[in-house]
Amino acid sequence: MHVPLFDMTRQYDTLKSEILQAIDGVFRSGKLIMGENVKQFEREVCDYLNVKHAIGVGNGSDALYIAAKAIGIGDGDYVITTPFTFFATVSCITRNGAVPVFADIDRKSFNIDLDRVEEILTTHPNREKIKAVIPVHLFGRTVDLERLEKIKRNYGVKILEDCAQSIGSEWVYSDGTIRRSGTVGDASILSFFPTKNLGAYGDGGMILTNNDDTNDFCRVFRVHGAKVKYFHEMEGINSRLDEIQAAVLRIKLKYLDEYHEKRIKIARNYTEMINSLSIEFLETPRVTGDFTCIFHQYVVKVKAGHRDRLREYLKTRGVETAVYYPLGMHRQKCFSRFGSKILENTDQACQEVLALPIFPEISITEVEYVVKCIGEYFKEARKC
Repeated sequence: MHVPLFDMTRQYDTLKSEILQAIDGVFRSGKLIMGENVKQFEREVCDYLNVKHAIGVGNGSDALYIAAKAIGIGDGDYVITTPFTFFATVSCITRNGAVPVFADIDRKSFNIDLDRVEEILTTHPNREKIKAVIPVHLFGRTVDLERLEKIKRNYGVKILEDCAQSIGSEWVYSDGTIRRSGTVGDASILSFFPTKNLGAYGDGGMILTNNDDTNDFCRVFRVHGAKVKYFHEMEGINSRLDEIQAAVLRIKLKYLDEYHEKRIKIARNYTEMINSLSIEFLETPRVTGDFTCIFHQYVVKVKAGHRDRLREYLKTRGVETAVYYPLGMHRQKCFSRFGSKILENTDQACQEVLALPIFPEISITEVEYVVKCIGEYFKEARKC
């Protein structure tokens, strides 16, 4: 049996008529750039997340770069972020002339450890230069939003939420209030890369903010810095969400919560079945019944040097997997000028994490097969 890590074709089969009709509508309108679908999609995301402004851009990396600039990150500033993330989270700092400061992750959630963030904010030799914190809601699991707000308030730093993997994930406050990731930062970003929970059929991204000035800056910066065409107020870039992708995303947004529910159910099935095998070298993620985590990825920890061998074994059995991430950003060659230090939890995670196949349309039979193969690997490994 072949089990893909991710498969867009199954979702397309269920949405084909809606998608083709929407695309045909774009072509017939003759408005292919910054048309009505982009405007409507921005409004619909605002309503879905309960934020004031949403600005569509070309991709998630541009969203981070523009948003960082919009909240004032610039030359000589210091910005705290996680080393266990995709490159763009850190490059948006350095591309704006600032210095990344890496805080280690929490070993259970893989998210940035907010205890370490506060420690840096109080003890770093250049703490007065720390301008912002960029948390990543990794694999769809929400960072503690209530505490993020307290850090913002108590230390006077800006918060830029990286929600590339977490659209729709939630946090329950101590008073029972429920907020979605992307709603508490000075700015936040989304990615619509095809494999995301809300994925386009190409690149796409979005900036979220409740601040009018940040919104105005981003809208001008994304079109070469021109509020009026050919009259440039700043040196912006060309980064616009494509009209066709916006039309597709508007359709998928209607089904997003349904997709989340399916992912949570799949994650629960994985966890129950894997735990029933009682494999001492395998640690599964915590699964709840709500949207605290919407499982962009289902990531297990494989210990005692078994990760790469298990991955190769699964490959021979037709099961695709991935490693997010094999090397922390604090150890990347291009960031070596900022110094490379031991961040124990991140370094360990890079050696142990393994993402198993998950997408809304995966079948229970496929999940059972993946778990069966995992069990067979460890059964053989015990004999060695």
